[in-house]
Amino acid sequence: MDLGFILSLLLTGLIIGALARLAIPGRNPMGLLTTMLVGIAGAFIGGLVSRGLGLASTFAFVVAVLCAAAIVYFMTGAARGRRGGLFGGGRRGLI
Repeated sequence: MDLGFILSLLLTGLIIGALARLAIPGRNPMGLLTTMLVGIAGAFIGGLVSRGLGLASTFAFVVAVLCAAAIVYFMTGAARGRRGGLFGGGRRGLI
């Protein structure tokens, strides 16, 4: 693989991941690497979805951010109404 391709993939993943984190309210305890990986996963899933639906390539970026935001949503535990999610600290406040 070309170094330019890898750098553009990482930069795109970082941008999409950062936009996805901004889209989900609340604290997102993810580091830079996790944000980048979420963005890359969102771009991959969003690309598959937009291609499957026959959307133009301009909408693929929006779909990628939405998919990455869904990943952030589930990782931070907002879907379960808990604090923590996959990164969280277990059961708090229980005896």
